[in-house]
Amino acid sequence: MRKILVTGALGQIGSELVLELRRQYGNDNVIASNRSKKDGHDTVYDSGPFELLDIRDGNRANEIIDKYKINTIINLAAILSAVGEQKPTMCWDVNMNGLYTLLEIAREKNLMLFNPSSIAAFGPSTPADQTPQDTIQRPTSMYGVTKVAGEILCDYYHQKFGVDTRGVRFPGLISNDTLPGGGTTDYAVHIYYEAIRKKSYTSFIRKGTKMDMMYMPDAIKSIVELMEADPTKLVHRNAFNITAMSVAPEDIEASIKKFIPEFTLDYDVDPVRQAIADSWPNSLDASAAKAEWGYEPDYDLDKMTKDMLDTLSEKLK
Repeated sequence: MRKILVTGALGQIGSELVLELRRQYGNDNVIASNRSKKDGHDTVYDSGPFELLDIRDGNRANEIIDKYKINTIINLAAILSAVGEQKPTMCWDVNMNGLYTLLEIAREKNLMLFNPSSIAAFGPSTPADQTPQDTIQRPTSMYGVTKVAGEILCDYYHQKFGVDTRGVRFPGLISNDTLPGGGTTDYAVHIYYEAIRKKSYTSFIRKGTKMDMMYMPDAIKSIVELMEADPTKLVHRNAFNITAMSVAPEDIEASIKKFIPEFTLDYDVDPVRQAIADSWPNSLDASAAKAEWGYEPDYDLDKMTKDMLDTLSEKLK
């Protein structure tokens, strides 16, 4: 039986992932952890164990792992791209020293570790269209630097010590539950909230800027599927390209207008986040994930838009 520790469990991915893991593996077998408690997460606190954890604190991590007899870590604790540019030293410290701490524990205790990467691991010299699984990675953000280094470090721990490390490169993630926390693709979540509230939105990303996106149910499904995949079939292990759609702000606008015809989109470009977006691919080649563990998304843009608007219309009443 899996005993899973989820770090960064109150973030955009973790708050939904914890509930799905508890549904599949049992409430008491999924331990949620976060550096601090946050309001609005009663479903996480009430449905199973919760512990305070800064992933840089190896003693505290060991204490929790021993207490609950953990055999699997899903590490979602990280400083994201936009915040990482404001606080690059903290971004490196949390994303790299935290990961190193968990990898050492995984090595010592023979644990599986899932550590996600991101499209931020690519840079302006990466092929922009149908970006290959294996290609040049020279990111220009501190977040991206930590993601590339994390991919390589996880590969090293698997090759050198036999640690069962696994991971995907997430595109922008769109959720109707928890708001994102300082990423470059955050506009693709906020646009749906404002479509309901105001019938309009001002994008901080320029028109025509294509980026890969994915609806949160597909992201959660990908974590579980890769975690349960046959290890003998995993050639890459860490940092599989995955995606569901490649969209620019005006593509989301057009999709929303199918359901809210009066919706309007304006632009007020944030140069910091625009520069990050411009350094990322337009679209990813996810064929390795499909071949090695059967990855396949369930949601395209219009299906996601309908579900987002239906859910948010109820939520924001």
